[in-house]
Amino acid sequence: MDTNTRAETRTDDTNHDTNNDTDRIDSSGVDRPAAARAAIYTALATLLDEPDERLHERLVAGEVNETVRELLGATGLSVAPPELTVDDDYETACARFNDLFTVGYAEYADRTDGSLDSEGPRISLYESSYRPDAAWNDVNLDLARAYDYFGLEIDRETRDNHDYLPYELEFASYLARLEAAADPGDGRAEDAARARLDFHDRHLHVAAGGLAERAADTSGAGLYGEIASFLDRFVAADQRALATRFEGGDGP
Repeated sequence: MDTNTRAETRTDDTNHDTNNDTDRIDSSGVDRPAAARAAIYTALATLLDEPDERLHERLVAGEVNETVRELLGATGLSVAPPELTVDDDYETACARFNDLFTVGYAEYADRTDGSLDSEGPRISLYESSYRPDAAWNDVNLDLARAYDYFGLEIDRETRDNHDYLPYELEFASYLARLEAAADPGDGRAEDAARARLDFHDRHLHVAAGGLAERAADTSGAGLYGEIASFLDRFVAADQRALATRFEGGDGP
């Protein structure tokens, strides 16, 4: 595990260059569809973080779009591919990310007593924002237990809430990598796949669906609206495939 990244659910061979994932899925002895799904989850976690200059360059050049489409074709899932390109310059791309995901809104409701009317960013990257029926502490405690069960924890130096969506995507990627690398005969591959289905059922499908719905209702979402829509479709397809595999059903 790489304990120097922002979340310890990221494995040693994970980085922001998704071209490397294309090479890894061809390794002998690896379950290629599971590895491809893992690589897409990693790419989505990266895309839902503030872009660095290298990522922006690859988005503009169409490299990310090409890589994700290539990976998608190796997953064994039937999912409409996204259009992961941008026309914005780097500064505008960063400003768009901040406007959507990090900048809140506040104004004086009553200047006579100094009270403020405030709300968070236009689009939340936290699962609990899409769980009005569940307590914030319950959502995050359940996630902490899931991470801990696999010997994982959030990086203490850059700690965020456990329900931060990029963390959840990294965890889904980690579970898919466990499945991809395990010998199918010893049961670990099936255990990892079942754990991913449980994670979908309990958490990721809620976060992905909520994000997609919020992004669709938000003007100026641009690339991030496309990412949110693709994430929702991809998570739903992975969940259905796992449910069919283990439960003989189609899942939610």
